[in-house]
Amino acid sequence: MNFPSRLAARSLALMCVLTIAAHAQDLASFEKRITTKVLPNGLTLMVCERPEAPVFSFWTMVNAGDANDPGGQSGLAHMFEHLAFKGTRDIGTTDYAAEKVALAKVEESYAAYDSEYRKRVGQDPARVKQLKADFDAAAAAAQKYVVPNQFTEIAEQNGATGVNASTSLDSTQYFWSMPSNRFELWAYMESDRIQNPVPREFYKEREVVMEERRMRSDSNPIGRMVEQFLAAAYVAHPYGRPGVGWASELSQITATEADAFHNTYYVPANIVVGVAGDLKTATVMPILEKYFGRIPAGPAPQEMTTVEPPQRVEKTVTIREATQPFFIEGYHRPDYRDPDDAVYSAISDIFSNGRTSRLYRSLVRDQQIAAVAQGFSGFPGEKYPGLFAFYAVPVPGHTPQQMRDAIHKEIDKLRASLVSDEELAMFKTRARADLLRGLADNQGLAEQLVVYQMRYGDWRELFKQLDRIDKVSKADIQRVANRVFLESNRTSAMIEFEAPKAAAQANGGAK
Repeated sequence: MNFPSRLAARSLALMCVLTIAAHAQDLASFEKRITTKVLPNGLTLMVCERPEAPVFSFWTMVNAGDANDPGGQSGLAHMFEHLAFKGTRDIGTTDYAAEKVALAKVEESYAAYDSEYRKRVGQDPARVKQLKADFDAAAAAAQKYVVPNQFTEIAEQNGATGVNASTSLDSTQYFWSMPSNRFELWAYMESDRIQNPVPREFYKEREVVMEERRMRSDSNPIGRMVEQFLAAAYVAHPYGRPGVGWASELSQITATEADAFHNTYYVPANIVVGVAGDLKTATVMPILEKYFGRIPAGPAPQEMTTVEPPQRVEKTVTIREATQPFFIEGYHRPDYRDPDDAVYSAISDIFSNGRTSRLYRSLVRDQQIAAVAQGFSGFPGEKYPGLFAFYAVPVPGHTPQQMRDAIHKEIDKLRASLVSDEELAMFKTRARADLLRGLADNQGLAEQLVVYQMRYGDWRELFKQLDRIDKVSKADIQRVANRVFLESNRTSAMIEFEAPKAAAQANGGAK
């Protein structure tokens, strides 16, 4: 190692020591500011006092995502996330009592139409047309009671910013930031949409999600490839299904099914709500108890019992069309609770973090065969055993097969020899910095506290993660690489460029 490298390594080591020294103090500081309480109905509340500005952020996490969609109803968790902004019995309607009757009529007429429309034998086209007209009329009648976007407008009119939500395969989360003097309004709104959601405009919103699927997958070559890649990698577990849902299933889900999903998964025992900002626990905890405590208790959902069987043979998917070539491959790995979880993070960092990473230096800088090359862990989810994936985008004149071979050479190097002291030190420094940087603002803090509370049952595991990072050794990295990066454990997919048939035929005729 030359002098500049030794100097850099020593600097990194010093930063590591300083971070470790500050670690205990940081945890003690957070323990003084964080209060966790489980309500009698089972819902977990978290408050972190951070009086730096007169605002607060919240993070509501429901321990259910796309992987929890019932069989034949893929896309339902994502669909329900959309419904959460449609309002409640009090918000988004001019007359809920009348609207409730109208929505029941919508479901009744849709069920009749759908039953006739889905008949594979004996369908009556005239009856389908009439039933569709009846359904459209019922939907129009229910629409008269709707106050569009009222839920979001109330929040934003009271200073809310970043009003949003997301659905992953593992969970669903809702979040925004708001002035602290609007805390009780927020508590009312958030608890109300957990307890009293209304599936208004359901079938209109289903078309919005169908369009989202068309843009994300059907009209996107890489999206289509990733769908096929995951479907090949998983033969049993729901991680093999697209999060947005299969088109045939998404197009059939109903408001009645969405209501059943809510009753199963949006129960207090399956939810953690965290708030962080200019809040006094003694003041806000009674408010939280008042609003979130009124949500009726329900049994916690049963844990998923489907386990993906070990992969015994390499699988490949090849798509040929006139579009950007692409390569991706994945290796099955355990879930986030695995003792080697931090080791996978180390491998990801060494392969992919910045311009000093191995894949960037080899494929992008030195060989100049790829525009992008990275490896990452926990795809498509982390709650259940997922994949450690690699991908690369070839530059013009190069092929997906070259990406595959170049990535495999780098994997073989990792399996054959230990990483350098400098690489390991850089990983640990960056990992600590990234983890602590995520606590710098209210929303990041609320998110991390809630995620770790949900995953481990104790937010303090967030800081214990630093200890797990520090314990990763060079031998650990080589051991895990040799255990996981096996040909029999590999699934790959690629897009090969193929000229359109019409153009190919024209070229052939010109010869």
